[in-house]
Amino acid sequence: MSTRPLRADAARNYERLVGAAVEAFEEIGPGATLEQIAERAEVSVMTLYRRFGNREQLIRAVFDHVLATEIQPMTTVHTDDPLQDLVGALTTATDVLVGRPAIHSLVLEFQAFADEPAQHFLRSLQRLLSRAVDAKAVRPELEVRDLVAVIIMAMTTAHPGDPQGADRRRYLALLTDGLRPSPTRLPPPLSHEVRGPAAPGR
Repeated sequence: MSTRPLRADAARNYERLVGAAVEAFEEIGPGATLEQIAERAEVSVMTLYRRFGNREQLIRAVFDHVLATEIQPMTTVHTDDPLQDLVGALTTATDVLVGRPAIHSLVLEFQAFADEPAQHFLRSLQRLLSRAVDAKAVRPELEVRDLVAVIIMAMTTAHPGDPQGADRRRYLALLTDGLRPSPTRLPPPLSHEVRGPAAPGR
């Protein structure tokens, strides 16, 4: 997908299509068609294909949009409490992904966690983690992959019978409390590679 600056009209079409895709995937489900998305955006299907080429590129653009507008801003919050800044970013990421199950499902299907916007998010998390380590507010052996695991584990506690997220908040608090310094070091990880959650069946 091209990263060149878009003309004003092309930029408007891009934002309209991505916004329509977000709505369609969440209201209709992961099976929303490109035709339904184009209709919501009030553009032709050919306009959609010219901009994105295929469904996978559109899904990646949707994930980029959600990261940039709903999750990434929390990673730029720097207060005098580095631990709370880190916990706030993890909480936001968990809440956003739980709140958009269709998009999350599509992201897993196309492994969009490996894309550059996701890597940018991970670098932002690393900066928050480094600040917290420097402040001795968290375990010094923590890695970004540990933070991704916290998000994934907290997401697994979400269920339809808990629409207010009481269980998710409880277990996220339990998980993030484990980030605090401890006299017992964590066992070493299998690798230092950051991995997103695997799609079902993988």
